[in-house]
Amino acid sequence: MSLVITNSTYAGEFAGKYIAAALLSGDTLANNEITILPNVRYKSVLQKASTDDIVKDATCDFKTNEGTLTLTEKVLLAEEFQVNLEICKKELHQSWQALEMGFSAFADAPASFSDFVLAHVSAKVADRIEKNIWSGANATSGQFDGLAVLLAADADLPAGQEIAAVGGGILPANVIAQMGLVVDAIPTAVYGKEDLRLYVSSNVARAYTRALGGFAAAGDNSGYDSKGTNQVLGGLFFDGVQVVVSKGMADNTMIAAEKSNLFFGTGLLSDQNEVRVIDMGDTDGSQNIRVIMRFTAGVQYAQVTDIVLYA
Repeated sequence: MSLVITNSTYAGEFAGKYIAAALLSGDTLANNEITILPNVRYKSVLQKASTDDIVKDATCDFKTNEGTLTLTEKVLLAEEFQVNLEICKKELHQSWQALEMGFSAFADAPASFSDFVLAHVSAKVADRIEKNIWSGANATSGQFDGLAVLLAADADLPAGQEIAAVGGGILPANVIAQMGLVVDAIPTAVYGKEDLRLYVSSNVARAYTRALGGFAAAGDNSGYDSKGTNQVLGGLFFDGVQVVVSKGMADNTMIAAEKSNLFFGTGLLSDQNEVRVIDMGDTDGSQNIRVIMRFTAGVQYAQVTDIVLYA
């Protein structure tokens, strides 16, 4: 069976749905675990307001200087990235045939092989973006500074809210104590907020689950619902704070923050967006397909004094 590729070019907002599929399908963004700003063309200024004690005893007069409103600003820069990929048709042909004939775990087959190729590439991009969000480093090509890097470099992060990781790494034997250090450092005004999250790396989540299993096995009912190691990762809590497993985090990393204080920005409507699928057979007679993507992405937080970093 011959395989026909329709050359496809999408630009600007018409490329947006393909860019969204590539960028927003990683766990953090797909589950809305941080705030998504979809229309950042280059940069976005994030403002957060805070006040001191503005409630005073009543008088007949209007008194000035009875309270202050402070606006803090952070700038989210959406950096430009590209994908230039060449794939041989036969590398994906077998998977496409299985999908088209219904022998696949996917319920809905893409309408064309071009869409199938884009879905394949989008999954790879989503994985890279997931890592970038938490542990990316701008010095490396294809990466923007992730939240852990930005926080570690921020001189305004209170010293008591930047915790050095334990030597030897997090293990079931010490994970409760280490997670406790993070929660204890959460500012009083932030603890108890509905959208407060404790974002943890995969090895921390595994150690915590194992520790919960140890409690249940000991018969003291300390384990979550006494389920032992049979925990549902999506339902983990620690000291009343929801735990989010962040697969893009480097090992032995935790961040406590409100998800409304963490931002991912991209320009889904930007004129700079571009998605192309090109069949090179028409040009050089080869069996290769070229995929081109251009997009912008970046992360930032608004109020650093409301965040705890463990790294």
